[in-house]
Amino acid sequence: MRATKLDPELAVVVDEIDSLGLPEWHRLSVDAARTVENRVFSGDPEPAVADVRDLAFDGPHGDVPVRVYRPARAVDAAAGDADPVRTLVYYHGGGWTLGTLDSIDGPCRELATRADAVVVSVDYRLAPEHPFPVAVEEAAAAVEWAATTAPAFGGDPDRIGVAGTSAGGTLALSTALHAREFDGPDVAGQFLLYPVAGDDFGTDSYRENADGPLLTREDMRWFFDRYLESPVDAYNPFAVPLRADDLGGLPPATVVTAGFDPLRDDGVALAERFEAAGTPVEHRHYPGMAHGFLSVADRVAVAEAALGAVADDVRRYL
Repeated sequence: MRATKLDPELAVVVDEIDSLGLPEWHRLSVDAARTVENRVFSGDPEPAVADVRDLAFDGPHGDVPVRVYRPARAVDAAAGDADPVRTLVYYHGGGWTLGTLDSIDGPCRELATRADAVVVSVDYRLAPEHPFPVAVEEAAAAVEWAATTAPAFGGDPDRIGVAGTSAGGTLALSTALHAREFDGPDVAGQFLLYPVAGDDFGTDSYRENADGPLLTREDMRWFFDRYLESPVDAYNPFAVPLRADDLGGLPPATVVTAGFDPLRDDGVALAERFEAAGTPVEHRHYPGMAHGFLSVADRVAVAEAALGAVADDVRRYL
């Protein structure tokens, strides 16, 4: 499941980040970690998208900011000059503690362009100020909002998917579970990119990649400690999806995993659980990659190909 060496192109990126001398997340205060994450991972607004709007909707805990990306065909559809396009609700990563609309801007632009989709990026409230289940509740509300609002953007309310990276992948799966359990909007596909699915820090991938690169085992302990207010929360499948008794009856899934990622075995177990439960799943594994690799598709050929494969899956499922 893991290559003998990190992909050479990714290794260059990792070395550049290491050269900045940044402490691991768990060695920082929450405020400092947020500042670092935003500065390091917020890039230029590329590629160009026909229309990008910053909006907000009234969620269960107040206004929830969203950024809506529209390819040209969606703009035409909103004007009545084309058929509506698929809609993808996207949740950024950051251990439920870090992350902004800016930090995930690049991948959202890429998916809007490559998948010809309206992408709704959700700026859900963060822990520890807003611990579980606030992020899950806002994530589910975002899908409901997108389902009712999609036509105004040129999106198709009958072709809605959920996607996310890392902790955002957990939220994407949680929204699919929430929709199943509480008769929510129909979700046509879920795209879980190196998701946090379990809380077992003793897996092979946690041991092999305890010190990173880009994410460490202690980082993940730090994130969980801030996200979950009570030990009881760790048994809630909306927080830790591998705790779910049943992962059947869910929309088709793409699960992306990376060999040098502490979360690798979470994703593998999740894909296996989907398959056993009869949920269609495409498991895309990249042995030489590390956590977060899709965010450097502009510099790493394997990441570029992986992002293209995810976009193809979005087109296929939605």
